[in-house]
Amino acid sequence: MLRFLTAGESHGPAEVAILEGIPAGLPISTSEINTELKKRMHDFGRGGREKIEKDEVKILSGVRFGKTLGSPIALLVETVDQAKWEEKVTRPRPGHADLAGVLKYGFDDVRNVLERASARETVMRVAIGAICKKLLLEFGTQIASHTIQIGKIKSSKQNYSFEEIAEINEIDPDVHCVDEKSREQMKQEITNARMNKNTLGGVLEVIAHNVPIGLGSYVAFDRRIDGRIAQALMSIPSVKAVEIGNAIEAAGKTGKEVQDEIIVKDKKITRSTNNMGGIEGGITNGEDIFCRVFHKPISTLYDPLKTVDISSLEPATATIQRSDVCVVARAGVISQAMLAFVLADAMLDKFGGDSIEETKRNFESYQKNLKIKI
Repeated sequence: MLRFLTAGESHGPAEVAILEGIPAGLPISTSEINTELKKRMHDFGRGGREKIEKDEVKILSGVRFGKTLGSPIALLVETVDQAKWEEKVTRPRPGHADLAGVLKYGFDDVRNVLERASARETVMRVAIGAICKKLLLEFGTQIASHTIQIGKIKSSKQNYSFEEIAEINEIDPDVHCVDEKSREQMKQEITNARMNKNTLGGVLEVIAHNVPIGLGSYVAFDRRIDGRIAQALMSIPSVKAVEIGNAIEAAGKTGKEVQDEIIVKDKKITRSTNNMGGIEGGITNGEDIFCRVFHKPISTLYDPLKTVDISSLEPATATIQRSDVCVVARAGVISQAMLAFVLADAMLDKFGGDSIEETKRNFESYQKNLKIKI
């Protein structure tokens, strides 16, 4: 079983993580992880913290001479901006964990909640995801994401290849939208929100390409791969909905319109369409997995909403923390990380061995015997 645990607070000394279950022999380096962390740091809707933090990882254990040892991998990213750590906060923000958190744990200081509930924690998810993506790449599986909506602006481009999506991750650090016209409109939407001291939500799409058939299972609810993916993506801060395949559109259609017919092409069994998003009955079917992740506008506003001061119970305005205007573009990197973790876990559950070499042998044997004779 692959599992990880993160720890750390937004303005604490560091963010840390432990990843357990990666087989021995996987090549990995700090530079590969830092490349993913850099993608998380930069986009057009980012606030001021990116100018302060470096977000460079240190590998503390589990890797020697550039390869994993099979033991737990410990990672650390030090925090530069610790100035707010000692400041007490008593005015919770609507839409954040602030009020529910202080009531749940009996705190009189909102900072005890907001520091851990902050999306800063996702820096370690991206670090973990970088390792998981590297593992998946050993088996030919790739993951990418792109932005399809920010605020009211939707991408006008409907048909795109995985290669186009993967490329936009590298060449566009602004909003990660494949469509150039929509990209500029999205940037203007963010600019307008920034000028109005407001925030924006949006929708991103994350895709896993060349996924093997048979990950997940229909035999138990907690082994269904779509349920595991949905939970992982929903756990990302500000996410309020996850769609797998064309689920929302399909809900208003008939079965004849949306089911993916099974055909033979180039002497292989395949599907004529992919409305199910690569998953049927809780199992991957060999088509690309694609999910849409819906982010609400983030909670910190520079023109804050009404709240109540928990120390006096008097009306107040919500506290202001350094914040972004829109997180959707860089949240794509976080979604990639979480999807990579779930798929890597399922891959190791299906094919896992103590080393990468053993896992590859198991995988190759399965692939060889999977083919239906036609």
